[in-house]
Order: sequence, then C-alpha cells, then structure tokens
Amino acid sequence: MAELKYKDITEKIIGASFEVHSFLGNGFQEVIYQRALAWEMSQKGLEFAREIEQDIFYKDLPEPIGTRRADFVVENKVLVELKAIIQLEDVHLAQALNYLKAYKLEVGLLINFGSKSLTFKRLVL
Repeated sequence: MAELKYKDITEKIIGASFEVHSFLGNGFQEVIYQRALAWEMSQKGLEFAREIEQDIFYKDLPEPIGTRRADFVVENKVLVELKAIIQLEDVHLAQALNYLKAYKLEVGLLINFGSKSLTFKRLVL
C-alpha cells in the first residue's frame, strides 16, 4: 500500500483531536473544540494558521467572488475543517473538498466532535 501523503502531520492532528474529544466529550460549540485543538496541536509542535481568509474565484473572473475561512491550515499542507454535529453527511464532505480546491491543497481532514465518538474523514484531491 502506498504511504499516505503527509501521514506524519495528519496522525498528529488526529491524535490531538482524540485528546480534545476524550477530555471535552461532545455537546460544545465548534469554537470550543477549535480553541482546544489549537492548544493540543501547538503541544505537538505543529505549525498552523487558524481562520485564514481565502479568496474564492469563479471561472476566468479576475476578482474573487467572495472569501471563505478554513478552521485550520496545518504546516501549510493540510486543511482541517471542524464540525460539532450529530453526524457528518455528504454535504460536509463536499464542502471540505471545495475548500481543498479553493486553498490549493491536496490533503484535508474533516473532523466531527459532535458525536459520541470522534469521527473524521481524510480527504485527498
């Protein structure tokens, strides 16, 4: 089996997410998990940017048609989108894949803190 791209980074992020979920459980707002995850990732020595604005372009238009904020971009390589909902649905996957395209990144994690057990999806463009 081929080695997963940025496996070392994604493993640290997932580990940090499990740490947050095991301490907080489910039931909090997304921003609470985002702050806790930022702390855990910094403890693991990961470099990240939080809530960075990204321009969204449409076809050949020279001007962006809007912006979007990803929860995290880690090590300038991995997009991390957080949810705090009962369960992830296809629409959330599609949204995260669109963010990967907009940010011109290949690897992303969609992490949900809202269910009884932490759930996540690894996304690759």
